[in-house]
Amino acid sequence: MTRDLVLHDWVVAGIALAGGCVAALVLRALMKWLGKHASRTKWSGDDIIVDALRTIVPWAAVVAGAAVAASALPLTVRIGALVDRSLTAVLIVIATLSAARVVAGLVQSVAASRTGVAASASIFVNITRIVVLSMGVLVALETLGVSIAPLVTALGVGGLAVALALQDTLANLFAGVHILASKTVQPGDYIRLTSGEEGYVVDINWRNSVVRNLSNNLVIIPNGRLARTNMTNFSRPEQRLSILVQVGVGYESDLEHVERVTLEVVDCVMADVSGGVPEHKAAVRFHTFADSRINFTVTLGVGEFSDQYRIKHEFIKRLHQRYRTEGISIPAPTRTVSLQQDAAAGAVGAVAPSSLPAVPHQWEGSSEVLASEVLADGRR
Repeated sequence: MTRDLVLHDWVVAGIALAGGCVAALVLRALMKWLGKHASRTKWSGDDIIVDALRTIVPWAAVVAGAAVAASALPLTVRIGALVDRSLTAVLIVIATLSAARVVAGLVQSVAASRTGVAASASIFVNITRIVVLSMGVLVALETLGVSIAPLVTALGVGGLAVALALQDTLANLFAGVHILASKTVQPGDYIRLTSGEEGYVVDINWRNSVVRNLSNNLVIIPNGRLARTNMTNFSRPEQRLSILVQVGVGYESDLEHVERVTLEVVDCVMADVSGGVPEHKAAVRFHTFADSRINFTVTLGVGEFSDQYRIKHEFIKRLHQRYRTEGISIPAPTRTVSLQQDAAAGAVGAVAPSSLPAVPHQWEGSSEVLASEVLADGRR
């Protein structure tokens, strides 16, 4: 201390600290008011920024009050410098936490807006949060006078050892980054793997991808496997799909009439059923003369993959009802079987009664044995 503490010093320090606390409360109320106005806008970024400022601004006021209070006290140069560095480090940590929240929120908001779904790929969010926090901690340590060069060297050597021990985990991490960067798969897409797994991509995190199938169960797929396997993405380049339905009518039907009625049913389904594409241009293509009917294919448009089941359901019901009204038959396969008498039976019938062997006890056997004996005698 440069001089002894007096009551005036304590009063000034207390006033400065109390002023910082009061300013923190006022600023917190102001941030809450700003948050209400930000929630009314369409852009979600302002909500994230105001939420982060609601944390850093009040704490900054408290730290500023503490700094003024410390300057009012007769501290030595060494203690004063230590207090200043400590308060600066605290402010850096608070600013780092707020910045990490802002950056992670903005990344999640951008990812959600591009994929069109609420859930986003958390791998980018986690990576950006870790990077910002790491930089903030290093800056805070440097502010406190701690040399970070040996720490960085130790982290480099330790990171090499960790990388060798966590090869599979790092492979999944970089595979997830590659998948998202190449935009082959995004959260919200409907995919199907050659191994049979299929569903909507819910999230792609640092280790695996989460897929929700149509039965509402979650399938966990490692990113490395997802990057190596053959996959069909039903949501790219666009979500709209064309599906095919096979139909058949009898040979006696007027095909022009069948085509016209079928197209009318398709247009009705596309306009009335949820998931249909009203502007879809339907098509009917006859392709096969089958055993009992003429087969053709009908193309339907659906908004996205899961809509096809509802569209097929309604289309088949309405088409069946319309065909019954119009008198168009959908015949079931039929087959006529013609039975002819074989040569052996003819030979038996050709044998004269006088040529039959006069062995009474041989006629007591089964009909099959009798027929074979008669045939043998006839050949003689």
